[in-house]
Amino acid sequence: MKSNTNETTRSKATLKCVETLIPPISSKTHKPISKIDQLLSSYSTSISTSAQSPVWNCTWSHDGTVLATCQGKPDPCVRLWKYKWCDNKETENQNSKSNWTLMATLREEGDDNSSRENSARTIRAVAFAPTPMNVRGILAVASFDGTISIWEDFSSESGGKTLQHMEVDVPLDIHNNSSNVAASALDRYHDTACGWECTSQLEGHENEVKDVAWNATGTLLASCGRDKSVWIWECFLPGTIGGDGNGSTGPSGGEGDFECLAVLQSHGGDVKSVVFAPSHGQFGDGDEILLSASYDDTIRCWAEDAGDWYCALTLEGIHTSTIWTIALSPGGVRMVSGSADKSLAVWRCYTASEKKEQQDSESDSKNIDNEGMNSDGLWKCVGKLENAHSQSVYSVDCAPSRAGHGRIVSGGGDDCINVYREVGGTSDAPLFVTDVCAKAAHKGDVNCVKWHPTDGRLIASAGDDGLVKIWSYEL
Repeated sequence: MKSNTNETTRSKATLKCVETLIPPISSKTHKPISKIDQLLSSYSTSISTSAQSPVWNCTWSHDGTVLATCQGKPDPCVRLWKYKWCDNKETENQNSKSNWTLMATLREEGDDNSSRENSARTIRAVAFAPTPMNVRGILAVASFDGTISIWEDFSSESGGKTLQHMEVDVPLDIHNNSSNVAASALDRYHDTACGWECTSQLEGHENEVKDVAWNATGTLLASCGRDKSVWIWECFLPGTIGGDGNGSTGPSGGEGDFECLAVLQSHGGDVKSVVFAPSHGQFGDGDEILLSASYDDTIRCWAEDAGDWYCALTLEGIHTSTIWTIALSPGGVRMVSGSADKSLAVWRCYTASEKKEQQDSESDSKNIDNEGMNSDGLWKCVGKLENAHSQSVYSVDCAPSRAGHGRIVSGGGDDCINVYREVGGTSDAPLFVTDVCAKAAHKGDVNCVKWHPTDGRLIASAGDDGLVKIWSYEL
């Protein structure tokens, strides 16, 4: 599987940045999103600001209405952005205004202005639970202090106010020596959780938690970290099998409960990424498997049998350096991985019967059975895009069905965002070409790229430059 530059030239696809989401500070590319923004932005230009906090991760709610972003020092926090859908007429009348609203900013207790700079609570990853947002939004937040925080949205019980509904206590006359008032208002603007509360904190990892992922039903949460371990937590959340639709869960009701089901420790280095996938009845007796990628250059496939989790496969020998990221295509029969070796690899899931056909040719597979059963299926690399980026590949994501079959987006240490499309071949040997490349997409590493879950035209990205960008992908 190789990139074809001629195909790239002939492609009519475009990738254009249509919005830059930043807190209310003045920027040539930032369009004020509220009256408070307009009042405070002039103040923000008059004060000296510290270095921008890198944005490590971004993720969409499952209905695509909210985008969560997280960042590290010197200002570790989670920000929630909501998109206001407008028809064409509204858009024409409001073309000078952003359609994005900063809903809330989430910070742990103690992460106030005086302690942020020395805080160790860099936030590395965020993930929305697959609960209906009209029941209760739930967010898992992975921190470098070894904890996973669970935040729940109780805004419906507090009037449902967002930052757009905030009012300052006194008029902001910034130009009449009232900078203290403006600073106070700016802090309140940034630190308003607007009904979101931290309801649980999961502890167990020895140090930095690198990633978190929910399963399809919200009954399991996986976490991974620098301690080389993968944890699986059982969850009882409102709107899921373990909780009712009114927000009460378990025998005690109220917020969700969590219990550690397994600690998996087969990796030989930091575990960078985790993702659940359907088992398709090919691994153990569970409905889902868990895939984890590591600094040890391998991907491990974990399966459940009779309630116990085991390592069914180790996928190795394809990447020659740290595997930073993995993502699944719709349906879960294809996986894409990105590595510090600058390449992308495409993997396919085979059934147990297809696996038997593969076993006759060891050269075709670099999979090693560990505790796996003979009846388990197989993950096999069916193609590799060498030199997909000129530096490490930090993030990949597969497009929703509406974006067209076989499209992949990637971001890397070369500051670029690339979109690839499948142009032929077979399921055993797909052919991909570079569809479009956004050079200098961020002024620094592109840490995360995420396709909108339902709208194939929208991609979100997060970078070391402290910015979150929304991209329009047009065929």
